[in-house]
Formats: sequence, C-alpha cells, structure tokens
Amino acid sequence: MTSGPKAVDELSEDEARQALASLAEQIARHDALYHQQDTPEISDADYDVLRKQNAAIEERFPNLVRDDSPSGRVGAAPAAGFSKVAHARPMLSLSNAFSDDDVTEFVARVRRFLGLEETETVEIVAEPKIDGLSASLRYENGVFALGATRGDGATGEDITANLRTITDIPESLSPEAPATFEVRGEVYMSRDDFFALNERQRAAGSKEFANPRNAAAGSLRQLDASITATRPLHFFAYSVGESSGATGKTHWEFLALLDRWGFSVNPHSRLCADSSEALALYREIDTARASLPYDIDGIVYKINRLDWQNRLGMVSRAPRWAIAHKFAAEQAETLLHDISIQVGRTGALTPVAELEPITVGGVVVSRATLHNADEIERKDVRSGDTVVIQRAGDVIPQVVRVVAEKRPAGSKPFSFPTHCPECGSLVVQEDGEVVRRCTGGLICPAQALERLKHFVSRNAFDIEGFGGKHIEAFRNDGLIETPADIFRLSDRADEIANREGWGQQSADNLFAAIEARRTISLDRFIYALGVRQVGQSNARLLARHYGSYDILATAMTEAQDPESEAYSALIAIDGIGPSVATDLIAFFSEDHNRTVLEDLSRTLEIEPFIQEENDSPIAGRTVVFTGTLEKMTRGEAKARAETLGAKVSGSVSKKTDYVVAGPGAGSKAKKAAELGLTILSEEEWLDMLSEGNTS
Repeated sequence: MTSGPKAVDELSEDEARQALASLAEQIARHDALYHQQDTPEISDADYDVLRKQNAAIEERFPNLVRDDSPSGRVGAAPAAGFSKVAHARPMLSLSNAFSDDDVTEFVARVRRFLGLEETETVEIVAEPKIDGLSASLRYENGVFALGATRGDGATGEDITANLRTITDIPESLSPEAPATFEVRGEVYMSRDDFFALNERQRAAGSKEFANPRNAAAGSLRQLDASITATRPLHFFAYSVGESSGATGKTHWEFLALLDRWGFSVNPHSRLCADSSEALALYREIDTARASLPYDIDGIVYKINRLDWQNRLGMVSRAPRWAIAHKFAAEQAETLLHDISIQVGRTGALTPVAELEPITVGGVVVSRATLHNADEIERKDVRSGDTVVIQRAGDVIPQVVRVVAEKRPAGSKPFSFPTHCPECGSLVVQEDGEVVRRCTGGLICPAQALERLKHFVSRNAFDIEGFGGKHIEAFRNDGLIETPADIFRLSDRADEIANREGWGQQSADNLFAAIEARRTISLDRFIYALGVRQVGQSNARLLARHYGSYDILATAMTEAQDPESEAYSALIAIDGIGPSVATDLIAFFSEDHNRTVLEDLSRTLEIEPFIQEENDSPIAGRTVVFTGTLEKMTRGEAKARAETLGAKVSGSVSKKTDYVVAGPGAGSKAKKAAELGLTILSEEEWLDMLSEGNTS
C-alpha cells in the first residue's frame, strides 16, 4: 500500500516538477469548465486547494515555476458567438486567503515588497466578493461605448448591447470623468429575482437555472439582447481599468467618485485601518450574508493607496495589492454509488465519484472528481460509502470524507486499474508523479479523441460550431482520424450534409468555420498540438523564441542530440528547462507525430510570431539583478522590469543584456565581467529607464 501525497517540504525537485505539471493540467481543465462553459465539476474550495498546493510548491521551488503555471493564468478563453475585445489593461484574477493568518501574511508581504516600517499604517478597503460575472465598461468622452467580459484576462467578449439593458449602468458620466474611462465590476442577479426567473422558466417549460450566478452568466451571454433585457440583472462597480485622468489618490476616494458618477457601489464596503479591522468585517459579513439580497463567497481586501498599488503591480495572474478571503464551504451527505475512470489526452487516469444526486446550496450535484489514486487511498473512499461532500459557490462538490459508521458490511477498498479501461495498455505511475497514466499513447482511442478535442478547443484552433461532441461523432464514423483530416472534411460535403441533424446549411457553415482557421498563429498552433507540459504560456514562449514553425521544427530535430547547441538553447529558454524539453523532443521525434506535423504544415498557413511593440529601452532584453538594491526591493525591481517587457533571469550567460549590480554583488557580477556584459549600478539602471520615458 502506498502512502498519501507528501507534504511540500518533503518533496524532491523531481517530485515537485511532476506535481506542478499535474496541477497545471488539472487547473487548466477546471478553468475552461468554469469560465467558458459555466459547467464546473469541482467546488470552489476544491479548486482553491489545487491552486494553494501549486503556489506552495512554486514558493519552495521558484526555479521550477512553469510558463503555463496556473499562477500565470486568469480564467479561460472567451466563448464563441461574440466578437473579441482586447483589454487595454489585463483583467486580473485574485489570489485567495483561507485563514486569518493568510490575511496577516498578505499585509506582511506588502510591507516587505515596499520596504515599509512596521509603524507605517497600511489601510485596507474591504469589499464583499459578489458571486457573479466580471465585466468591463469603457466610456469615451463620458458616453458608454464598449462593454466586455473578462474572458482570459487579456481578451474578452463584446457584450455591449447586453450591458446597456442593465439599469445600474449609466449611459453617460459627469463632465468631471476622464475622457477615456474604464470601470470594472460584477454583473449579478439577486436571490429574489433568481427565484422569480426560475418560476417563469418553469411556467414556460424552459430549463431552470441552477443558481443566481449561472442565471446572470446565461442572461448576459444571450446573442439576442432583447432576451437579456427581460432578465433582472444588476451591476456593482469596484475597480478601474484604463483611464486618461486621475481617479483619486486612494481606492476609497475612487469608490466615492464612482458613486457620484452614478454607479452602484456595494454599501457594505469599508475602509479599515489595518488587517484586524478587515477581519472583523469579514466575520460580521459572514454572519449576516444569508440575509443579504445577493450571493457572496468572500471578502476582497485591497490596499487603499493607489500609488502603492502601482508600485506593487501584479504577479502573473493576480495583483499583489489585493486578495480574496473566501467563506467556508457548505456540506452535505450523500451516497457514492461507484468510482469511474476517465482518460485524458496525456493519458492521465482521473477517478470520478458517481454520487446519488443531492441538492447542496440550491444546486443538484451527482459527480465529483477524486483527483488521483493517492487521494482515494488517503480518504479510503469505496463504492457504497456515505460521504460528506462540500461546495462553495455554484459547483459540483468535493468528497471531504467518508462517514465510516455508515459503511456497508463487506465493502472493499477501490482497486485502481493497472490497465487502461479504454485500450488495455499498461498503466504506470512515474517517479515523483501523483498521476497514473495509460502507456498506450496514440493507440489509445481515448487519448486520440481527447487530442482531437484539444486541437479544436477555444485556445487552440477555436473552430466555431465544431465542439467535442461533433469531434467524437465524426471520429466514431470514420470521417476524421488526424487533425489534418478536419481540413479535408469539405471533400465529403454530401455525406456530412446528409447526416442526421445536419443539412446543407449546417455543413456549409462548418466548412466556412474550418476554412477561416486554415491560417493560424504560431503560438496557437503549438498549443493545439497538445504536447505534455506545453500550455498557452509555454507555447507563446516557444513561438517568441523561434519565430517560425520551420525554425522550431528544425530546432526540435537537432535538439534530439543532448550535446547539440540546439538542445542547450532549448533548455536555456527561461521557463522551459530539461523536463519540458524532454516532452517536446519526444513529441517531435515520434514517427506518427512527424507524419501529422508534415501533413498539417502542407495544409495550413502557420503565421510567424510577431513581437508586440514596446517603446521601453529594455523591451526584449534579458536582465539579471545581483547584490543589494537600495532604492527599491528586489521584488519591486523585477516586477518593474517585466512590466516594461524585459525578461528577468536568475543566472548570467552570454545572452544576458544587462546585469544590475548593487552592493555585495558576487559571482554573478564576476561572471558578467568575464563575459564582457554591460554591468549597471542601480542608479544607472534607473537613469536608463527614465531616459526611455518609462519611469
């Protein structure tokens, strides 16, 4: 019998690397289910546990932080059906706090980052965290011009017409508002309005919504805005996006401006002198939240001073100046009928609890992921058990524990399959990895199917109207086998048009959508291949580094020789490293994959990567900081350099452009001098940024 998962401080580097790869894969899937489809499969609390585990491992092993790390992602890509909107400033997600100690540590981190004395007051604005759908409103010359969802944080959906139907959103602003002003907030539905809407849905014989958040999301995403207009939606404003003018010196002043300009601001928000006052409000709201007219799932704490917010900046997916303190999850008991196994595109076997349907917090749930074999063994979950489940928000729950006294006589521990339930191939668990995988690879029908689904997914080729169900049906009927077959479907136009539920118009729409994706950006193409450990972030990193598909393919072939310059260059890419390089090289060296790649390269136009323009003098340059910095903390210096487009490295090489050396600089400065690199003092570094008008 194997033991449960190791504590973070007991992990070896290889075990940590494997754990981060597994967590990145799990979290990416749950992000897509929650943000794209509004059909999550795990609870908020369970999801938060995954992110907290990821963050803890990254904190202990900062050199292993992956480019597709969940800490660098916000949400998921926008859904089809609406035009895309690029956010002028990213719409960030929030890091989570789970205890009073987490909140205290949040303030301590702010102090350390800014170099503040313990006697310095750190005011906090505490705001209820509305359980709705994030939206951004853009005003030009005082008139509402554009509204968008958060999407993946960088690009959202244009829902302007739908947002105009919400009476809480002003059509015009006071003349004192900046000429360009973007406000962000949450679209939500009150509980009373939700119950009334479901009554109308029942009377009309229409599908009811599971909870107010799903009702708000479904209403806001109607392609027909007249339907949205019949739905009782509201909007709370809480932050600023792009603005051509000042919006106060503090966040509290900004909220007062929003109220004066006609926006609804949550009346339970409060300015707190310190974390103790903020925690007192948390407990006060937690006690009273059942009586609030809308659902909330926590309290958001924001550093009040805007100049400090600007200095703190962001880290990957979240601002350093804000954190969400979540409420405890709801719990209930139900019967676990069986444990099924799902096989993913990388061969990962995921156990799923099949539950007796039960209502928890107004939502009927019947399935929950059990993550992996170690999780089942640790909790000793068996078929026939009565289990305690919990949910936070609107999602399918996690299994918290087994009610041992209700276990039926003769029950047996779950035996994790030693062979793939889809193809019969051996199942293995690699050293240091919690996930067990099918070794069948391309012969496994489940993996082949999931890879095809991934290929057309929103962050990959995003073929409108051609989702997973169509892929599965077409593959089962022999219409497609490889990705390139998708682009030859028009050769079988009559056959597709005559399929049940199709017709000529539907077939023509499909062919047009496929044709529109025959030209694809290099980063999307790399991501679409489904290489293990290569998510969106790593795909973009590889695209930026190699520039074109031909150069990438040649480099991957040459990198098969571990002594080659191509291999050294690959593992030297900041964020790639030997583990990701091994998976990349293995993918490009496999005969079947090479055949597929050659077929695709003949079929598609893969656009070279175009570097975004940045006027900063350090954009695209590699910078190393060493020694003691005196005018700012190391964290602040690194954050500012990355914001200006630089790549910050922890080691010096001949590819380093600048080494910023403070007092006490040691071996890094010495190596930089030996290589003849540009070495700058902190003062010279700041002067260079100022001369480039980037201060």
